[in-house]
Amino acid sequence: MWYHRPAINEELLQSLPDLKIVASSGVGIDHLDLKLLSSYGVKVANTPFIVSTDTADLGMALLLASSRRLVEGHEMAVSPDTGYFPADWLGVQVSGATLGIVGMGTIGYKVAERAKAFEMKILYHNRNQRKKEEESAIGAVYCKKIDDLLRQSDFVLLAVNLTPQTCKLIGKTELELMKPTATLINISRGLVVDQDALVEALQNKVIKAAALDVTYPEPLPRDHPLLKLKNVIITPHIGSATKKTRWVMMEEMAESIEAGLAGLPIPREVL
Repeated sequence: MWYHRPAINEELLQSLPDLKIVASSGVGIDHLDLKLLSSYGVKVANTPFIVSTDTADLGMALLLASSRRLVEGHEMAVSPDTGYFPADWLGVQVSGATLGIVGMGTIGYKVAERAKAFEMKILYHNRNQRKKEEESAIGAVYCKKIDDLLRQSDFVLLAVNLTPQTCKLIGKTELELMKPTATLINISRGLVVDQDALVEALQNKVIKAAALDVTYPEPLPRDHPLLKLKNVIITPHIGSATKKTRWVMMEEMAESIEAGLAGLPIPREVL
């Protein structure tokens, strides 16, 4: 499967009685009904670890681009209407700012490693607290309650899996807890954020800005209000989109398929 295609539904499963395994690119499996697949005796594999480094890089890229207003700056620099660069056109300093990471799995931790190099203060919220030595290595402080993280952070970065528990995890209430100077960065799944609430928050300056690699749907309708806001950066779900990573993803999918067809242990099986 690539970009969630083909759709693995009951109709397809009934038409493929000899199907042994479904290999899905990337880490997210929210598009798969694991119980349905299991009922047909079909195993599932994904590529969870290879995507982490590139996705963490993109998370930091979005943070930096938003804070320093790179997209707006580029548009100003190349515009035929620009006669001078205004001295009061300013961004937000990253060094010393507080980054709150929601979801401290492999990707979240790699983001924290990068943020440490930018001398950021790091908070995180996760289902489980990391080991003390892991926290110390990146200087991260655990927030048991997400509300505490939201209130303190200058940048809030989402790196959680999409589950029933995380669907619209960030809504109107959560956005109102954030600083009016804060930026929301989403590199997980679009449905983790209530987009209607986000549009309202950005329009009414409840938060300063958003930088999104994911939306729902993808792409957004061309008349969607998020596409018209100056304080938003949107990229086309490119967290893992480097040549090297995509090549390795394909290799890992092929390895899992070969193992599944041969009846061998599947190296990256989703259990």
